[in-house]
Amino acid sequence: MSEILVFDTGPLSHFASEGWLGVLKAVVGERTALIPDVVLAEITVGARRDARLQAVLDADWIERRELRSSAERVLALASTTGGIAVVDDRAARRAAETYGVPYCPTLRLLCDGIREGLLTVSLVGALADDLIASEYHLPFGPGGFEVWAKDQGQLG
Repeated sequence: MSEILVFDTGPLSHFASEGWLGVLKAVVGERTALIPDVVLAEITVGARRDARLQAVLDADWIERRELRSSAERVLALASTTGGIAVVDDRAARRAAETYGVPYCPTLRLLCDGIREGLLTVSLVGALADDLIASEYHLPFGPGGFEVWAKDQGQLG
């Protein structure tokens, strides 16, 4: 069975609104990308305000998973499927750590893509700057991706 990545709303909506959803598809590669119905509902509502989010709804590489109870969320779905939660929100990362659910911030996925030769540092830097311009919180300012990635040992 391939590795499962369970995406939260934030990464998908921001990547789609800035036109970078194809980059996430590339770094997902042969892995399975899942979204719970809660995320699907949030993206659907968002697509009514921003037509660019329709790309997430139309993406055939993102599987939808209906949850058995309203208490299940991204972390619970990752836990029950043996997947990895793709979350950037600090509260979600803390909850993942508390409950022992494996998680991966989007930046780590992108850096993995650079190390695997799928992406370039300049491409991810441009993507990061677009995300920052859309008010997506990243741990560095505009133009700061490469320095941050090197400081974090993310470029190999």
